[in-house]
Amino acid sequence: MEDKYFLRLNQYRTLWVLVFFDLPTETKRERKIASTFRKKLLDDGFAMFQFSIYMRFCASRENADVHIRRVKKNLPQKGKVGIMSITDKQFGMMEIFYGTKAVEPEAPSQQLELF
Repeated sequence: MEDKYFLRLNQYRTLWVLVFFDLPTETKRERKIASTFRKKLLDDGFAMFQFSIYMRFCASRENADVHIRRVKKNLPQKGKVGIMSITDKQFGMMEIFYGTKAVEPEAPSQQLELF
């Protein structure tokens, strides 16, 4: 019999939610709106991957759906926002470079589940 914990948290069932955005920042009001959107992502547990790409590790599809709904609730009126979910296995296959030097992707932070 397989361990239930392993089934819940394996690389094919856990997900990364990535939010990509390009928001207008020409006026003071637009900068404030963009800043507020980024702050709400951070408050919901997303981490900055690049300036306009934020990511969050989710233990299940249901958990990812909760965070995707929160992002959609906070969408700004203007600009372009994309939301993508990928498995932890797919995320682990990403190649990341700083200049010409390859680096290992960061391991997900330990997530606590309180049920």
